[in-house]
Amino acid sequence: MIHVDAHTDTWDEFQGSKFSHGSPFRRATEEGWLDPKRTIQIGIRGAQNVADGWDYSVEHGMRVVFIEEFNTLGVERVIEEARRVVGSGKTYLSFDVDGLDPVYAPGTGTPEIGGLTTIQAQALLRGLAGVSFVGGDLVEISPPFDQTGGTALVGASILYEMACVIAPAVARWKLRTG
Repeated sequence: MIHVDAHTDTWDEFQGSKFSHGSPFRRATEEGWLDPKRTIQIGIRGAQNVADGWDYSVEHGMRVVFIEEFNTLGVERVIEEARRVVGSGKTYLSFDVDGLDPVYAPGTGTPEIGGLTTIQAQALLRGLAGVSFVGGDLVEISPPFDQTGGTALVGASILYEMACVIAPAVARWKLRTG
């Protein structure tokens, strides 16, 4: 899985629940649905994170690219790293809008400053063309938190970029499997 987000979403609990937006990838790993060694988490940062999630991801073999490393490596090298981690197998793409800096997408419930720019996100997604995607999601857009409606535009644009790399991959899988 290629996961763009401010948070690892591998916390054990959030507000007393083991089933929340902060824990899906921990639960998926525990159930054997997600191979942590073929998972890269990109853009991780912020005060709303807890060490429990970071530690879980790293201890289980997920490649965590904190925003500082993203900025040091640059988009092209992060794309190379993502391709290395997921290899040629089936891959899911998850994009949380709070992976972007809230200057571009304020309409989310868990904004964290210092995130990706929209240009970086587009370059990252476009650079993933050819990965063996089987699906993806764009999550955590919350229109009530955005007075301007700009987050919806950003979300639609990111979803378009995702569709441009996911659709050809899904078509290739369908051709292979009949």
